[in-house]
Amino acid sequence: MQAADIRCANDLALYEKLKNHRDVKRVNEQIARHEAEGPSGIRRNLLSTSVRLTPGMAPEIARMADECIEKLGVELPLELYVYSSPQFNAACFKPEDDRLYVMFSSSLLEGFSSQELKFVMGHELGHHVYDHHAVPVGYLLRGKQRPDPELALELFAWSRYAEISADRAGAHCAQDMDAVARSLFKLSSGLTTKVVEFSLDDFVAQVDDMQAVDQEPGQGAPPSDWFSTHPFSPLRVKALKLFERSELYGGSVSAQDLEIGVQSVLSLMEPSYLEAKTDTAEAMRRLLFAGLIAVADAADGISSEELEVFAKFFGKYAFTEKLDIEKIKQTVNRRADQVMQRATQTQAMQVLHDMCVMAQADGGVRASERVLLERVAQALSIPSSFVCQVIDADKDLD
Repeated sequence: MQAADIRCANDLALYEKLKNHRDVKRVNEQIARHEAEGPSGIRRNLLSTSVRLTPGMAPEIARMADECIEKLGVELPLELYVYSSPQFNAACFKPEDDRLYVMFSSSLLEGFSSQELKFVMGHELGHHVYDHHAVPVGYLLRGKQRPDPELALELFAWSRYAEISADRAGAHCAQDMDAVARSLFKLSSGLTTKVVEFSLDDFVAQVDDMQAVDQEPGQGAPPSDWFSTHPFSPLRVKALKLFERSELYGGSVSAQDLEIGVQSVLSLMEPSYLEAKTDTAEAMRRLLFAGLIAVADAADGISSEELEVFAKFFGKYAFTEKLDIEKIKQTVNRRADQVMQRATQTQAMQVLHDMCVMAQADGGVRASERVLLERVAQALSIPSSFVCQVIDADKDLD
């Protein structure tokens, strides 16, 4: 089985689309011009801030790396590094000087077993094998010239599917789904099995319970987990269980049915309400419309860039001079109440999430705009910290 055979279909489809988007091409051209001037200093920075793990210093880790390299077909020389941190973390950097670099935190290396480390290493190498760095999410979402809301939402959607592909690469390397589950448990809890007796059945049951109750996040976990891919997302666990039962991992479920199942799982995080013809979707759209008007008008009126947001999502003639902006702003709380009555908590969070993403389209979120977003969160009974997470979160792939 080749790495390309297990790549998530939606990852590949969105990757091909985004790679050819004019804004992605523009940013990649800027990066290429910068790289042509000389190395970006990744290796120099790693050598000065981390410890390089040579085969002589860490023979077991080097052996695991060799096994993952062979399974995934990695062709570039690999250098491994460790840095001091109490947090479980790892990262794969874009190649430089024809070398590939993977970095681990010290606590992760000490707290994970060999098979668990294989999953993490395979996950990080998966980002390289699938060329995920060709879509520079961080540059696009944090750059001076922000992407329009439509592109921003597509970038978020693609990054989630990219994590699914990387997880499959990690599972392919580990060939031990119990170890994969333990890795995700440790990344989620920060605990090792030395403290807690790990139970795969109980852990998976928790994930199933979180989906079963009206598609809402379960008790005991932050609701914002449903909109996060790092350090832990219950949706990723569910997607891996589907992968385990598929023919790609030696099970009986077809690859086509696997992708349908994964898309169904991740659909909880996608704004399908923008096109759906249901009362719930209509309530969600009405809140999004009024909320965006209120946010856009909060700082120096509604700009031409913000008008383009409305044109993309609500039609060219959705915003006219006849609109009573003050009156629409006064409807936000009422429309939030309608969403609370008709939609699940997850769906309410989806509207707020999309509102935050779209609010960044004109170059960032001002303090007055953030205050309004937090008021919408309060009206939806969502912690204001969720607004901070969406706006301030690191947008790079892990």
